[in-house]
Amino acid sequence: MRAAGHGRILNLSSTGGVVAWPGWGVYSATKFAVEGITEALRAEVAPLGIQVTAVQPGPFRTDFLASTSLEIAEQTIDAYAASGGASRTRATDNNKIQESDPAKAAAAILTIADVADMPARIPLGSSTVADITAKIKNVTDEVAAWHQLSTSTDYSPA
Repeated sequence: MRAAGHGRILNLSSTGGVVAWPGWGVYSATKFAVEGITEALRAEVAPLGIQVTAVQPGPFRTDFLASTSLEIAEQTIDAYAASGGASRTRATDNNKIQESDPAKAAAAILTIADVADMPARIPLGSSTVADITAKIKNVTDEVAAWHQLSTSTDYSPA
């Protein structure tokens, strides 16, 4: 791609690369890493004519939540029933009824790969758009609420 002076890289992230839920911390950590490397790589290779996008799919009707794909620990801890335990139940209950269509996701990914200026990220699915929008609002509100304390740590010459 460097030699050609152009190229395209699409990294598969997830809603979980932007938003983390109880019971999905390790999964989200790996997807947060994909987001970080995509953001840095995008800036690093842009001068070389290479574009990079993070694809952020949400719940698609695949076998992702099936027992053949998702390993669920046998041991449960009652203290986590309302958090991680609830995620376990949601995963089992939502298998094969996820909101989004994998064929439509593939078409969307091909569309992104073919546009002149690829976006830095592309969320796929209604709940992904809603979850990421809510996260951005929450972060914006929190930064504003704590702005004074946050900026009070700046160095002040004596």
